[in-house]
Formats: sequence, structure tokens, C-alpha cells
Amino acid sequence: MQTLKVNLGERSYPIHIGEGLLDLPELFAPHIIGRQVAIVSNKIVASLYLERLSHSLAAYSVISVILPDGEINKNWKTMQLIFDALLTARHDRYTTVVALGGGVIGDMAGFAAACYQRGVGLIQVPTTLLSQVDSSVGGKTGINHQLGKNMVGAFYQPQAVLIDTTTLNTLPSRELSAGLAEVIKYGLICDKSFLVWLEKYIDDIRALSQVALTEAISRSNTAKAFVVNADERESGVRATLNLGHTFGHAIETYMGYGTWLHGEAVAVGTVIALEMSQRMGWISIQERNYGIHLFLRAGLPVIPPAEMTEADFLERMIIDKKVIDGRLRLVLLRHIGEAVLTDDYPKEILQTTLRANYNALVHCKS
Repeated sequence: MQTLKVNLGERSYPIHIGEGLLDLPELFAPHIIGRQVAIVSNKIVASLYLERLSHSLAAYSVISVILPDGEINKNWKTMQLIFDALLTARHDRYTTVVALGGGVIGDMAGFAAACYQRGVGLIQVPTTLLSQVDSSVGGKTGINHQLGKNMVGAFYQPQAVLIDTTTLNTLPSRELSAGLAEVIKYGLICDKSFLVWLEKYIDDIRALSQVALTEAISRSNTAKAFVVNADERESGVRATLNLGHTFGHAIETYMGYGTWLHGEAVAVGTVIALEMSQRMGWISIQERNYGIHLFLRAGLPVIPPAEMTEADFLERMIIDKKVIDGRLRLVLLRHIGEAVLTDDYPKEILQTTLRANYNALVHCKS
């Protein structure tokens, strides 16, 4: 087992990474204050792992809250199911919410923990690659609104994150690829050497090599923890973690939540950011193509939906958490391994980028 730490003073917490962590009650016990525990999961994950986790928490009074699966259900109506269960079971302010699932479950359970009696304990147990390398760490919680993704939520840090890498053995290949979008992102924004490593081992990751998976998860979380330590509430550098997300969220909102997986939309959004960075003269065509080919090797889409127009993108991008005083700020790359948040770009370049022929880029040589 590897253990990393998010250093936030009294809100600091460990990230444990390893095989079989679901079966180790001693990892949970230090982070549970009272006797009440509520495991929040969905039908698919619960059928696979709820019994094991419940066994590890047998010393506590445990209830389970099983939510419908999918991004389309990440809303207030579904959130109420968590509150209904907590109140019906008379859980008090010393209860601990355990999020067992992917990013949707982690975000909703985390937001519920932030809201219930103005804040109760939270442990994240992510079971998808995307949630293990991104959404379970850093304290971002929330739900979607029909006009914008993740526009309602709170910063709320967990007491611990327990990443059992063996849960990825039951993850569909499409979901695994979606998680790789966030892994590649870390290399692009702050760790060029990680990209070199990924280029060598990306096939091993897709083949579910535990050694390669553990290394990828560890390096991704090291990068994220470093950024969160410096900027917990996204007032500056943390926004660079959203490379590709402004474009990607527009795709998710336009297409309907759940039609595209989050990682798939982020991959295409990052390709758009690479293209715009190249048009700004910040990265070379070769560097742009290098990023595109990594996404292709990960089994990810790199072409925006054919039905989305420039106007469709802009209409949805303006509803984004990085918009300040009506100014659309974007995360772009000054170099591979160096991201920047900026609103200092010619509108014409953004418009041209959104109209680019991405079909042609797929056939470019790196």
C-alpha cells in the first residue's frame, strides 16, 4: 500500500492506494467518529462491493443508500434520497458518509455530507479510474443543473480516500479509457516526464496491470495533491486542473448528461485546448499532435460532436465556474507540462478553433 497526504492543516487527510483495501477495517476506523455509517453507492457498484465494505464496517451501525446509476441522475431529486435515508435512520451529526462508487456517487455523497446537519464525516472509496485519479481528491462536491455541469456544490474535504485498485478489474473498458483522460491531463499541465512514462505504459494500464495502474494513480494523485495544497478553493493555480473541461462540459451539457462519459468529453475538450494553444503560438504542431495521439492510444474520442456548432459551444461555455464578470477564462498550454488560466486571447482564435476540422487532425503524424 502507498499512502499520500493532502496537506490542508487541520483538514489534512491520507490517500491510501493498494490492492484489497476494501477488506481492511483498520483503514476506516481512524476516520469514523461516531457509531453511525451511511454507505452511498449505486446499484451496479453495490452489487459488486457493498457486501465486502459492509463486512469491514461491521463494528458500526450501517445503512446503505443505493442511488440510480449515471450522470443523468446527478441532481437534487437524487440527492434527496440520501437525506431521506439519513433522517429516517435518525443519523446525527457524528455520522460518517462513505461514498462507494465513481465520480457521480463521490460528488453527490460528498455534497450530501457537506449539507447534512451542516457537515458530517466523509470517506471517499472511489471505484473507477476517473474518480481514483481526480474527483475523490480535493474536496469538490456537487450536482448538475440542466444549464451547466457541477454548477451547484461545495468544497468539502473527506477524512480519507481509500483507493482499492482491484475494483478496476470489473470496470468496463470504456470507463477505464475515460479515466485515462484525466491521467493524461496531469502530464499535459504539470509533468512532462509523466507523459513520457504514459507513452511507454499506457497499453499496460489498459490491460489492467496492477503495477502500472498503481503507478498512474499515485503519480496523478501526487500532482493533484500538490495543486490542492497550494490552492484549495480554486482561486488561482487549481483552475489549471480544468484543462479541457470548459469545452468538455459544454459537450456534456449539449449532448445530455450521460450521453458522453465525462472523460470522453474532457479528452475532446483537451484536444480543442491543444489546438487553440497551437493557434496562439504557444505549442508546436508536433506537440499538439503528440497530445492527440496519446488520447487515441487511450481509446478516447478526439473529435467534437458533428452536430455542435461554434454557437452551441459558446452558449454553454459562458455558464462556467471560471467565468468572472462575464469574461470567459480558459485553461491553455504555454508549453507541454505548463498550463495557464487566461482571458487574454483573441476572440477570433477561439472562434476559428471551434470551427477547426478535427477529423483532419486525427490523421496528422506526431
